[in-house]
Amino acid sequence: MLYRTVGQFKTSYKADQALFPVRQDAVLLWVILLCAFVVFPLTASEFTFQTLLIPILIYSLAAMGLNILTGYAGQLSLGTAAFMGVGAYACYKMVTLMPWMNPILAVLLSGFFSAGIGVAFGIPSLRIKGFYLAIATLAAQFFLVWLFEKWAWLYNYNASGAIQVPNLDVFGLYVSGPLATSMTQYYVVLIIVSLLTWVCINLTRGNLGRTWKATRDMDIAAELIGINLMRSKLTAFAISSYIVGVAGALFVFQWRGAAEPNLFDIPLSFQVLFIAIIGGLGSILGNYLGAILIVGLPVVLNIVPGALGIPLSSAMVEHLNIMIVGSLIVFFLIIEPHGLNALWRLIREKLIIWPFPH
Repeated sequence: MLYRTVGQFKTSYKADQALFPVRQDAVLLWVILLCAFVVFPLTASEFTFQTLLIPILIYSLAAMGLNILTGYAGQLSLGTAAFMGVGAYACYKMVTLMPWMNPILAVLLSGFFSAGIGVAFGIPSLRIKGFYLAIATLAAQFFLVWLFEKWAWLYNYNASGAIQVPNLDVFGLYVSGPLATSMTQYYVVLIIVSLLTWVCINLTRGNLGRTWKATRDMDIAAELIGINLMRSKLTAFAISSYIVGVAGALFVFQWRGAAEPNLFDIPLSFQVLFIAIIGGLGSILGNYLGAILIVGLPVVLNIVPGALGIPLSSAMVEHLNIMIVGSLIVFFLIIEPHGLNALWRLIREKLIIWPFPH
């Protein structure tokens, strides 16, 4: 009943191709935004901000960047964490070399450094693809992490080799550093993630998105119909790396507060890849669904068994988390390659035609 579409007529191509052709979808989005901007900040605890809300948004953004490259353009990448590191270190250098710079602007600008590095390492995609391209991006992962560790200028020659986020304010309100409140950090992350999500939705629905999909599905045929493969692939690497770089800056400046080079090692790349796979490659909503599952699962494993009188050690929780995530990846790859996003589409279709059979 909630998804009844009776009376919602489409009288033009523009209306038929609207972002929300069903009115209930727009209402659902406004409800989600109301919860994100009003309800959660008023009701969430410090634990909820730091353990669920902020990391879910940041991981969703990182997975969205990877999804642009892998899900939409079909270019495999295993170097996501390294490009996140480029964004984090670029943001750190900007705010330390130019203390007067607006920290939110620094976060947004840091993505351009990551985009430049992404394009440089994306050049091999013009000649190789598939497994070989994945190995090339893996080489970028190892090289960049090595660079973060050995190039002391990047971390201002600190003896610890780590970067420490200073107290940064905007009009007297601290948005990063030890003095920033979790609610302020959450709002900064939420606004930036919402903005970039809106940009990605419009990009993937437009000419550039169709070019990426054609390149992904059959690059030879795409080239035969006049698509410039070089521009298609390199724009995918640039935009993907930009989004991932911004996610890396938020990862350090709005959540972790400090970072060492090994924070951006290969396990983080795989974690972002798992979020994209479980959520659904080639979708925007899937990034959020996958991040909610991956970030929320350890919290559930920590809280629910204890509430039921079955306390679990932290080591057992970690092992269970790895086993469940691995099982889910195998399940979705075999049973539903389009991930949680496909399940939501199926539920939505059932709601629209309910109570009639499919």
